[in-house]
Amino acid sequence: MSERRALLRRIRVWLVVFIVCLVLSGLTAFPLVHEVRWAEDLLSSPASPVPEHVPALMDWITRVRTGLDRADTDHPFVLYGTDWLAFAHLVIAVAFYGPYRDPVRNIWVVEFGMIACAGIIPLALICGPIRDIPFWWSVIDMSFGVFGVIPLLIVRRRIKELEALPADPAPAPGGTPASVA
Repeated sequence: MSERRALLRRIRVWLVVFIVCLVLSGLTAFPLVHEVRWAEDLLSSPASPVPEHVPALMDWITRVRTGLDRADTDHPFVLYGTDWLAFAHLVIAVAFYGPYRDPVRNIWVVEFGMIACAGIIPLALICGPIRDIPFWWSVIDMSFGVFGVIPLLIVRRRIKELEALPADPAPAPGGTPASVA
Protein backbone atom coordinates (compact mmCIF):
# COMPACT_ATOMS: atom_id res chain seq x y z
CA MET A 1 0.00 0.00 0.00
CA SER A 2 1.41 3.39 -0.94
CA GLU A 3 2.06 6.04 1.67
CA ARG A 4 -0.66 8.15 0.07
CA ARG A 5 -3.26 5.38 0.35
CA ALA A 6 -2.27 4.62 3.95
CA LEU A 7 -2.61 8.28 4.88
CA LEU A 8 -5.97 8.52 3.13
CA ARG A 9 -7.13 5.45 5.05
CA ARG A 10 -6.12 6.99 8.41
CA ILE A 11 -7.91 10.22 7.52
CA ARG A 12 -11.06 8.29 6.65
CA VAL A 13 -10.98 6.26 9.86
CA TRP A 14 -10.81 9.45 11.96
CA LEU A 15 -13.58 11.02 9.89
CA VAL A 16 -15.80 7.96 10.36
CA VAL A 17 -15.24 8.14 14.13
CA PHE A 18 -16.16 11.83 14.11
CA ILE A 19 -19.23 11.27 11.91
CA VAL A 20 -20.46 8.40 14.10
CA CYS A 21 -20.09 10.58 17.22
CA LEU A 22 -22.03 13.42 15.57
CA VAL A 23 -24.80 11.05 14.49
CA LEU A 24 -25.05 9.47 17.95
CA SER A 25 -25.09 12.90 19.56
CA GLY A 26 -27.87 13.97 17.22
CA LEU A 27 -29.94 10.83 17.64
CA THR A 28 -29.84 11.12 21.43
CA ALA A 29 -31.44 14.56 21.27
CA PHE A 30 -34.72 13.18 19.86
CA PRO A 31 -35.78 11.03 22.86
CA LEU A 32 -34.48 13.53 25.43
CA VAL A 33 -37.50 13.32 27.77
CA HIS A 34 -37.27 9.54 27.99
CA GLU A 35 -33.48 9.55 28.34
CA VAL A 36 -33.55 11.95 31.28
CA ARG A 37 -36.28 9.89 32.99
CA TRP A 38 -34.15 6.79 32.44
CA ALA A 39 -31.03 8.57 33.79
CA GLU A 40 -32.89 9.75 36.88
CA ASP A 41 -34.25 6.23 37.53
CA LEU A 42 -30.78 4.74 37.11
CA LEU A 43 -29.02 7.33 39.28
CA SER A 44 -31.63 7.21 42.06
CA SER A 45 -31.73 3.41 42.26
CA PRO A 46 -30.78 1.88 45.64
CA ALA A 47 -27.53 0.54 44.13
CA SER A 48 -26.40 3.98 42.92
CA PRO A 49 -23.95 5.99 45.02
CA VAL A 50 -24.87 9.22 43.20
CA PRO A 51 -27.51 10.64 45.59
CA GLU A 52 -25.17 10.22 48.55
CA HIS A 53 -21.85 11.16 46.97
CA VAL A 54 -22.87 13.63 44.24
CA PRO A 55 -26.14 15.19 45.44
CA ALA A 56 -25.73 18.21 43.16
CA LEU A 57 -25.80 15.93 40.11
CA MET A 58 -28.90 14.16 41.41
CA ASP A 59 -30.63 17.49 42.10
CA TRP A 60 -29.75 18.73 38.62
CA ILE A 61 -31.01 15.58 36.87
CA THR A 62 -34.27 15.79 38.86
CA ARG A 63 -34.65 19.48 37.99
CA VAL A 64 -34.04 18.78 34.29
CA ARG A 65 -36.47 15.84 34.31
CA THR A 66 -39.14 17.96 36.00
CA GLY A 67 -38.67 20.75 33.47
CA LEU A 68 -38.74 18.39 30.50
CA ASP A 69 -41.84 16.62 31.83
CA ARG A 70 -43.64 19.95 32.22
CA ALA A 71 -42.57 21.09 28.77
CA ASP A 72 -43.60 17.76 27.28
CA THR A 73 -47.01 17.89 28.96
CA ASP A 74 -47.87 21.60 28.78
CA HIS A 75 -45.70 23.00 25.97
CA PRO A 76 -44.45 20.18 23.71
CA PHE A 77 -43.58 22.70 20.99
CA VAL A 78 -40.64 23.84 23.14
CA LEU A 79 -39.06 20.41 22.68
CA TYR A 80 -39.19 20.99 18.92
CA GLY A 81 -35.98 22.95 19.51
CA THR A 82 -34.20 19.75 20.55
CA ASP A 83 -35.50 18.09 17.39
CA TRP A 84 -33.80 20.83 15.39
CA LEU A 85 -30.65 20.37 17.47
CA ALA A 86 -30.68 16.68 16.56
CA PHE A 87 -31.29 17.48 12.89
CA ALA A 88 -28.39 19.95 12.88
CA HIS A 89 -26.03 17.27 14.19
CA LEU A 90 -27.15 14.88 11.46
CA VAL A 91 -26.76 17.51 8.73
CA ILE A 92 -23.30 18.47 9.95
CA ALA A 93 -22.36 14.77 9.97
CA VAL A 94 -23.41 14.53 6.30
CA ALA A 95 -21.15 17.49 5.47
CA PHE A 96 -18.14 15.44 6.59
CA TYR A 97 -18.75 13.03 3.73
CA GLY A 98 -17.04 15.68 1.54
CA PRO A 99 -13.66 15.33 3.29
CA TYR A 100 -14.16 11.56 3.37
CA ARG A 101 -14.40 11.53 -0.43
CA ASP A 102 -11.77 14.16 -1.18
CA PRO A 103 -9.94 15.37 1.92
CA VAL A 104 -7.64 17.89 0.26
CA ARG A 105 -10.40 19.59 -1.69
CA ASN A 106 -12.80 19.63 1.28
CA ILE A 107 -10.41 20.52 4.11
CA TRP A 108 -12.60 23.57 4.69
CA VAL A 109 -15.29 21.31 6.20
CA VAL A 110 -12.78 20.06 8.77
CA GLU A 111 -11.74 23.64 9.54
CA PHE A 112 -15.42 24.62 9.83
CA GLY A 113 -15.85 21.79 12.36
CA MET A 114 -12.85 23.06 14.31
CA ILE A 115 -14.37 26.55 14.45
CA ALA A 116 -17.68 25.07 15.60
CA CYS A 117 -15.89 23.14 18.36
CA ALA A 118 -14.17 26.35 19.50
CA GLY A 119 -17.53 28.15 19.45
CA ILE A 120 -18.97 25.74 22.02
CA ILE A 121 -16.83 27.29 24.75
CA PRO A 122 -18.08 30.91 24.57
CA LEU A 123 -21.63 29.65 23.98
CA ALA A 124 -21.53 27.60 27.19
CA LEU A 125 -19.85 30.39 29.15
CA ILE A 126 -22.35 33.03 28.00
CA CYS A 127 -25.62 31.11 27.66
CA GLY A 128 -25.06 28.76 30.60
CA PRO A 129 -25.42 31.46 33.25
CA ILE A 130 -28.26 33.12 31.33
CA ARG A 131 -30.19 29.81 31.31
CA ASP A 132 -29.31 29.04 34.95
CA ILE A 133 -27.11 26.06 34.03
CA PRO A 134 -24.68 25.00 36.79
CA PHE A 135 -21.10 25.86 35.90
CA TRP A 136 -19.97 22.24 36.26
CA TRP A 137 -22.56 21.27 33.62
CA SER A 138 -21.26 24.01 31.32
CA VAL A 139 -17.80 22.46 31.73
CA ILE A 140 -19.26 19.15 30.54
CA ASP A 141 -20.78 20.96 27.55
CA MET A 142 -17.46 22.64 26.78
CA SER A 143 -15.72 19.26 26.86
CA PHE A 144 -17.62 18.32 23.68
CA GLY A 145 -15.77 21.12 21.89
CA VAL A 146 -12.45 20.21 23.45
CA PHE A 147 -12.74 16.49 22.71
CA GLY A 148 -14.43 17.10 19.35
CA VAL A 149 -11.58 19.22 18.05
CA ILE A 150 -8.96 16.53 18.75
CA PRO A 151 -9.87 14.19 15.87
CA LEU A 152 -10.36 17.20 13.61
CA LEU A 153 -6.87 18.50 14.41
CA ILE A 154 -5.46 15.07 13.61
CA VAL A 155 -7.45 14.91 10.36
CA ARG A 156 -6.38 18.41 9.31
CA ARG A 157 -2.71 17.62 9.97
CA ARG A 158 -2.98 14.40 7.99
CA ILE A 159 -4.76 16.17 5.13
CA LYS A 160 -1.89 18.67 4.95
CA GLU A 161 0.55 15.71 4.83
CA LEU A 162 -1.53 14.13 2.07
CA GLU A 163 -1.57 17.38 0.13
CA ALA A 164 2.23 17.58 0.30
CA LEU A 165 2.74 14.05 -1.06
CA PRO A 166 3.31 13.55 -4.77
CA ALA A 167 0.33 11.99 -6.55
CA ASP A 168 0.41 8.24 -7.14
CA PRO A 169 1.36 7.49 -10.72
CA ALA A 170 -1.70 6.85 -12.88
CA PRO A 171 -2.26 3.21 -13.81
CA ALA A 172 -1.28 2.29 -17.35
CA PRO A 173 -3.91 0.80 -19.64
CA GLY A 174 -2.87 -2.69 -18.49
CA GLY A 175 -3.59 -1.82 -14.83
CA THR A 176 0.02 -1.40 -13.66
CA PRO A 177 1.44 1.98 -12.72
CA ALA A 178 2.96 3.86 -15.61
CA SER A 179 6.73 4.22 -15.47
CA VAL A 180 7.97 7.64 -14.54
CA ALA A 181 10.44 9.03 -17.03
